[in-house]
Amino acid sequence: MTEDATTEYDHEELGLVAGLEIHQQLDTATKLFCNSPTTERDPADAERELTRRLHPTKSELGELDDAAVEESRVDREFTYLAYDTTCLVEEDDEPPRRVDDEALSVALQIADLLDVSVVDQAHVMRKLVIDGSNTSGFQRSILLGQEGEIETSEGGVSIVDLMLEEESAKRVEETDDGVVYSLDRLGVPLVEIGTGPDIRSPEQAKEAAERIGMLLRSTGTVKRGLGTIRQDVNVSIAEGARVEVKGVQDLDGIEEIVRGEVGRQAELLAIRDELDARDASVGDVRDVTDVLADTDSGVIRGALDAGGTVTAVPLYGFDGLVGREIQPDRRLGTELSDHAKRHGAGGIFHTDELPAYGVTEAEVAALEEAVGAGAEDAVAIVAADPETAALAIEAAADRAATAIEGVPEETRGANDDGTTRYLRPLPGAARMYPETDVPPVEPDPSDVDQPELLDEKAERYAVEFGLDEGLAEQVAYGQRFPLFETAVDRGVDPTFAATTLESTTTEIRRDGAPVETLSDDDFLALFELVEAGELAKEGVPEVLTTLAENPELDAAAAVEEAGLSGVSEADVREAVVAVVERNADQIAEEGMAAFSGLMGEAMGALRGKADGEVVSDVLREEIGKRS
Repeated sequence: MTEDATTEYDHEELGLVAGLEIHQQLDTATKLFCNSPTTERDPADAERELTRRLHPTKSELGELDDAAVEESRVDREFTYLAYDTTCLVEEDDEPPRRVDDEALSVALQIADLLDVSVVDQAHVMRKLVIDGSNTSGFQRSILLGQEGEIETSEGGVSIVDLMLEEESAKRVEETDDGVVYSLDRLGVPLVEIGTGPDIRSPEQAKEAAERIGMLLRSTGTVKRGLGTIRQDVNVSIAEGARVEVKGVQDLDGIEEIVRGEVGRQAELLAIRDELDARDASVGDVRDVTDVLADTDSGVIRGALDAGGTVTAVPLYGFDGLVGREIQPDRRLGTELSDHAKRHGAGGIFHTDELPAYGVTEAEVAALEEAVGAGAEDAVAIVAADPETAALAIEAAADRAATAIEGVPEETRGANDDGTTRYLRPLPGAARMYPETDVPPVEPDPSDVDQPELLDEKAERYAVEFGLDEGLAEQVAYGQRFPLFETAVDRGVDPTFAATTLESTTTEIRRDGAPVETLSDDDFLALFELVEAGELAKEGVPEVLTTLAENPELDAAAAVEEAGLSGVSEADVREAVVAVVERNADQIAEEGMAAFSGLMGEAMGALRGKADGEVVSDVLREEIGKRS
């Protein structure tokens, strides 16, 4: 890059503009347009498979969407895993049913929290999607409201629209023939929240996403866990272009993605200026199979031996720029390669990186001569079967031509390292058209109760229940806050309940316990045993682990299984006396100062069977007798 990869760009000077699209699954009983459950299934439980091939269709105005057209050029078959709960609507063998009332109610609650103006009548639209993620070839989407706003420390961020949509099918794996999807997720109600282009810094992007996420979770009716909320980020700078980055999984990733995209666009603009100064151009695609017919390059040799060809395109004035870094470990050549890969090629080679990969200096010279490239030029090549090689080199050539113009508008995917990769062109309005099978709905926002916000809930827990700030926030923002409130209403100590539901479950999960199997009833029964003195608090982690690993057990049976049935005070005293007698010399020398060390030993001897306060009282008494 022209600057170090860690360079902080001046976002204000570059004219950073960003917006968010937040997609959140709702935790409703049934799906948006049918009565199938919204629970996730194990692909191994699938009972049958369906197959589809999809193609783009024209909109009502006779237009084809660019993104759909490019997707259709990739010839793939889509396989769908169906379960005992899969219905004909999900298979696209029956028209959708009316909009689910529960999903609509939750979405209206979210509209209220976002201060959105709800539409008088909501119409269901079809959005063309032919990547296989929907059996019908489109996604159903409903505009519910517009013109809302949230606040951040850097100013207000407008909410442009709130959509209620059906979730896509879950991608399971890619095969040689296409993609395998699971139908358990298809049709789960989903809200999409789009902000205006009001965000001016990476930090504000993260803060806005945090605020929206908090509002969503405040409803208590959104799904939690990996993949249930997704953030897309739209980023541009003054001389760049709008780029949509899809699939940002966490809040820290949002900030990193915005920074990275600003840097990428700044570097592409610098490359544009250099190409302009060199009067750069992209030449015609050539077949250069003969030039490399005797190569020892493993990649090229493998393609040729399989009956393939080598295609090339001269990039006049591109010398040194194809290999120039625009993101950490990603170069302009990587961008060309991403486009080539969309058509089945493994990637490209280019002369900024050659000779290498078995291609010799003499072969590079012969290649340059064959396409008329000079010292200031570069050459990109693709080796693959004839059809793939032709499509892939054309795609790479088109991307090189775009580099001369600057930053292309496109949709990109987020990588784990904070960089991004090309996915497809930006979709347009041509992919939307009305759904004729579902009647419009007339939302009634007046019937919506506004929930307590999570930040307000955390503050209340600290004041009302005496929890410290950190624990109050942890339980308020956690998934089990309704269970916490139920436990406290039943007389369970608030600090004990909060610590068990959050800290203890986190600890045993880190140790490998499958805490997702624990039910609300498991916790409530466990709290009852502790309150009744039948289980010491110290034994709770072990009993929870036993319950998690043996979901067929009830709490009382788990206590027995863990060997933690309560002990009498006589048994406690017997165990404590044994500890005291083993450490008689230490007690004689230190007196009550020996208490701390011996307390741990006494608790260990009782293995969580006795309450710590009881053990403490007996230990102090026995030490007092001997000092």
